[in-house]
Amino acid sequence: MSDDDDDWFERALSDDEDDASGEPSESEDATDSAGSDASDLFEDSDADDDGDGDGPFEGDSADADPFGEPESDTGGESPFGDDGGTQSPWGDAGGGESPFSDDDGGELFDESFGSAFDAGSDEEFDDEDFESDIPRIDLGIEGLDDMIQGGIPHKHLIVTIGSAGTGKTTFGLQFLHHGLENGENSVFITLEQSKEAIMSTANERGWEFDRYEAENRLAVVDLDPVEMANSLDNIRGELPELIREFDADRIVLDSVSLLEMMYDEQARRRTQVFDFTRSLKEADVTTFLTSEASEANAYASRHGIIEYLTDAVFVLQYIRGETQETRLAVEILKIRNANHSREMKPYDITDDGISVYQQANIF
Repeated sequence: MSDDDDDWFERALSDDEDDASGEPSESEDATDSAGSDASDLFEDSDADDDGDGDGPFEGDSADADPFGEPESDTGGESPFGDDGGTQSPWGDAGGGESPFSDDDGGELFDESFGSAFDAGSDEEFDDEDFESDIPRIDLGIEGLDDMIQGGIPHKHLIVTIGSAGTGKTTFGLQFLHHGLENGENSVFITLEQSKEAIMSTANERGWEFDRYEAENRLAVVDLDPVEMANSLDNIRGELPELIREFDADRIVLDSVSLLEMMYDEQARRRTQVFDFTRSLKEADVTTFLTSEASEANAYASRHGIIEYLTDAVFVLQYIRGETQETRLAVEILKIRNANHSREMKPYDITDDGISVYQQANIF
């Protein structure tokens, strides 16, 4: 990395001190003079009032063939199916197996899968099922962590799929807050809201994001999705190095759907998203993505791509029973290298965040 690249991240994290002293920050001067410099992408990543600071992501570029050999746990097959097309998560469109099966070969609709309207029973797991050398982390979601005995494997790439109002952003904020409470460093990248809106939402819940930012343990960055798509090659290569420099343990991107929408051609969309998710895995950090659900299928993302590329998939959705009562429900479709409940469980979004009722059943 060049000296200028190193300065990007330092300027983004030093703006609070510059503003407190009343002196103009270096990032303001750099923004006025840089023109088309890639640092313009990271507006509002500082804490000053005019919001024109620089962002924290730059590093070495990583090239990857999206249709070559992906991660080792995919077995060398294309993450998009044999014909490169989007495969239905139910398996009937592509004529193959469910894309949400675990490494142990379990299917989405195997015998242990609980019906949304069936009482079912809670699954029992033996401790030996979770013996592993892979470090584990908790999500910070009450009830949901109990459904993943042993926790999410560290450095996994996680996606939460849901329609509007199901709490995807709250899930991501709560995930970061849990890590911050335990001494971790975190990064929140939003393509949908302003930095101020994200900070306000977290602070209103008592999660003290302003304090963590002042302590240089949290970076909240709002990016324009169009600008990000235009310079994704640079960002993708620079992201892993600068995440390591910030010493981040958790990162949230809200949402990947807006990034996918920037590409009209399906093949180019797959290539860009595949390369981007691969760079996140190389960043040596646990990453949480949010994605809009398909209008036709609550179990698939809007473009049917991201669920193939991630290590864990959570689905948030509205369920309406025979009485027409509507409830929020969560399911775990897959977690590589971890056993988990396959039952659908109700949850609520409260002032304290998301709470899953692990002992309850839908209706």
